[in-house]
Amino acid sequence: MKNKLTAFITLLFFVFAMIGFQNPIASNSIDNNIEQTTEKASEEAFDKMMQVLTHKRCVNCHPSGDRPRQGEDSHYHNFDVQRGTDNHGVVALRCETCHQHENNDFSGVPGAPEWSLAPLSMAWEGLNRVEIAKSMLNPANNGGRDLEHIVEHLTEHELVMWAWNPGIDADGNPREKPPVPKDEYIKAVKEWAEAGAHIPEE
Repeated sequence: MKNKLTAFITLLFFVFAMIGFQNPIASNSIDNNIEQTTEKASEEAFDKMMQVLTHKRCVNCHPSGDRPRQGEDSHYHNFDVQRGTDNHGVVALRCETCHQHENNDFSGVPGAPEWSLAPLSMAWEGLNRVEIAKSMLNPANNGGRDLEHIVEHLTEHELVMWAWNPGIDADGNPREKPPVPKDEYIKAVKEWAEAGAHIPEE
């Protein structure tokens, strides 16, 4: 009986030892693989997101100066429209004078709620995608937004979402949409943020 009890205790000890045992090399390898997989997924999401944010539908309204750009060739806005003190234009040439809450397919004037230029602190024209991302995450540039509010703005704001419903121009030609479908873009933004909003080096 004593031998059986000793054997049983020895077996239990062996089982618990095996359960508690961790190979530090194998553990580190698993951790590294998980980290590499997460980083790769984050970079893929970043790439997809930036295909949209560097597209003319976004950059035309994020100019580096006081004049918005328009059209597929990103020429300066007609009528010498200027930014104004509140990013909504100057007197008599306010954005809302022409740009209503929806596209006007009779005149070819695009429209969405809160039509305006992005603040000059969020100028993207002339920046590469890494510079845009860094500026976008900087509270001093983005109006004090944290990551949660950045994601909300990028995936829910009606003016941003307008890019996938840009209507037709004055000649009746459909405006070009961003190269990534809206649902894929929204998913990419959220995945990138959830993975830590990592900005890859160029």
